[in-house]
Amino acid sequence: MAMAALPCFATDVAVLKNGFSIRHERREVVGNVTRLYVNAEGSSYVDVPTAEIEHFEAAPDPPAAAAPSAENAGNRSLGPAVFPGSGTLSFPQRPTTNLSDVVNAASGRYRLDPDLVNSVIKAESDFNVRAVSPKGAQGLMQLMPGTASKLGVPNVFDPEANVEGGTKYLRELLERYNFDLIKALAAYNAGPQRVEQFGGVPPYYETRAYVARVVRDFNKKKVAQKAKPSAKAVRAEGAGKKSAASATRVQNTPSEKRSPVAKPPSD
Repeated sequence: MAMAALPCFATDVAVLKNGFSIRHERREVVGNVTRLYVNAEGSSYVDVPTAEIEHFEAAPDPPAAAAPSAENAGNRSLGPAVFPGSGTLSFPQRPTTNLSDVVNAASGRYRLDPDLVNSVIKAESDFNVRAVSPKGAQGLMQLMPGTASKLGVPNVFDPEANVEGGTKYLRELLERYNFDLIKALAAYNAGPQRVEQFGGVPPYYETRAYVARVVRDFNKKKVAQKAKPSAKAVRAEGAGKKSAASATRVQNTPSEKRSPVAKPPSD
C-alpha cells in the first residue's frame, strides 16, 4: 500500500476492467483515484478510479527504426511493416512510403482535413506502423480485424491500406453523426453501438481521454497555422519592402526624367 501511494515513473499501459487501456508516461495515486500522466511533461493526465484498473503492463517496445514524431512524421518515410513475432514483412516492388503523401491522398479522396487524420493517427498509434493494442486493433489507425475486413483492407500493417481504410471509416462515422466530430471520434474509439447506447460519448475514461487528445492536437495544429504568416502575406510584405527600397533609390537619383515616387511592383 505504501508503495502504491508513491509516484511510478514508466511508460506503461493501464488496462481497465471495461477492456480499455490507457498508455501513460507515469502515474501516482491521489486518494481513491490513480492519476495517469499521458505526456512526459505532466501537463495532461487522466484520473481513473483505482478500483476500475485491472492491472498495469509494460508498453510495447518501440520498433527497431524509431517511429516519426507528430512534428516530423509527415517528412519521414515508413519502412516495411513488421508483424509481431514473425519478422519483417517486406513489400516487393514497392517504393518507400511517405506518410504525408499517404494521408494527403486519403484525406483528399474522403474530403477530410489531413490535420484531423494525422491527429487520429497520433492518438491511435503514435505513428507506429506495427502497433497492436491489447484489444487487437492494428496498424497506424488501429483497425480491428472485423472493421478492416468490412473496409476492404487486406493488410492492416500496410501504411497505405491502413490509412485508406481508417480515413474512409472516419468519414463514414462523420456522416452517420451529421458531422458531429466528438461523436464520430467517440465511435471510432469505442464503437458506434456504444455512442448510440449512451446518446453521445460513452462514460469510459479511455474514450473521453482519447476524444480530448485528438481534439486538443487538432486545435493545436490549427492555432499554429494561424500564427504562421501565409505565403501570400510573406510575398506582400516582401513586395512592400521592395517598393520602399526602390522609392528610396529613385528619390536619391539626380534625374529629372524619373518620378520621385516609385510605383509598387505589379503582380
